[in-house]
Order: sequence, then C-alpha cells, then structure tokens
Amino acid sequence: MKGIQALCRALLIGSMVMVTLTGCGGGTDHSREPFCGGKNQGRTSEEAMAGASEQVKTLYTQNCLSCHGGNLEGRVGPPTNLQQVGGRMTKEQISGQIKNGGNGMQPFANKLKPEEIDALAEWLAGKK
Repeated sequence: MKGIQALCRALLIGSMVMVTLTGCGGGTDHSREPFCGGKNQGRTSEEAMAGASEQVKTLYTQNCLSCHGGNLEGRVGPPTNLQQVGGRMTKEQISGQIKNGGNGMQPFANKLKPEEIDALAEWLAGKK
C-alpha cells in the first residue's frame, strides 16, 4: 500500500512540475500574453539596462534576471521577453504584473517593497 501511495505522490508531483513548466513558455503563440516580445534584437546587456538606476539594476539582477535574461530577451519562453514591454503595457499594468504575477510569473508583492515595484515598472514602461 505504501508503494502505491509513493507512486501516486510521485506522479502527482511530476504532473504539477509539468503544468508549471508549460506555463513558463511552451511552444505556443504567446502574442497576446502581457510580456511577449520580439527576438533578442542583438542588444547587449548594457543597452538593455540603459536608463536603469543603480537600484533598478540591483533589483533586476536579484529578482528578474533568471527568467528575463541579461538583455531582457526572456529565458523561459516568449512571454518573458521584456525588450519592448513598454510598447504593450502601461506602467500600471507592468506594476500589477510584478506585484500579482500570473501567466507563469510568480508574484513579488511579498518580496519587493511598493517603491521597488514602482521603480522597476517605471523603467520597464520606457522599453518601447
């Protein structure tokens, strides 16, 4: 009986992991999702971080880099590309996405201060 319970638990955990990973990109068209964007467009990380204050650079590096990449190209599927996010979303929408998460993104309301979320959203809104 314990063997069956362990197998069921392993299958459940595996299924949850698969669902989570498919929410982070997959191979589908994400053109309508909030953070979708173009290709890398040959930008360097210095160009991508242009206009960012030291606070924003630190916040981005510590909280965003692993999913969104060093030049905002997105590392876990098209929805994570932030290179032109300001052309698709307002500052308020970006702030809400950071705060509440969704579409495969974790919420940061309990991790970042409101003024930190605002600083990131202000900078990203300028990415057009």
